[in-house]
Amino acid sequence: MCLMNSNDILLSSIPLNVLEKLIREIIASELKQHVLPQEKVSTDYITRKEAANILGVSLPTLALWAKRGIIPSYRISSRVRYKRNEVENSLNKVKSLKHSRERGAMT
Repeated sequence: MCLMNSNDILLSSIPLNVLEKLIREIIASELKQHVLPQEKVSTDYITRKEAANILGVSLPTLALWAKRGIIPSYRISSRVRYKRNEVENSLNKVKSLKHSRERGAMT
């Protein structure tokens, strides 16, 4: 296949099924480049106590981290909930916070 400018026109005799296949391949390739894969969004909400247990922190610390935006929280009616996948993803952030705090205490 040769590269051409968008103004160049090339006419050739190709079978219809080959043309259809080429069009499908080009469209699929463009869609892959421009459409982000949609992951299954988890809406598995957990309680404050469950989130604190996963993270290994107290409820007041969890509330403080939620207030500071370290871990996103959601108010559902009068209750605070956390998304399980976000809590699990926050473990790395939390571990680095704990580690930096421990290092500060040692010096």
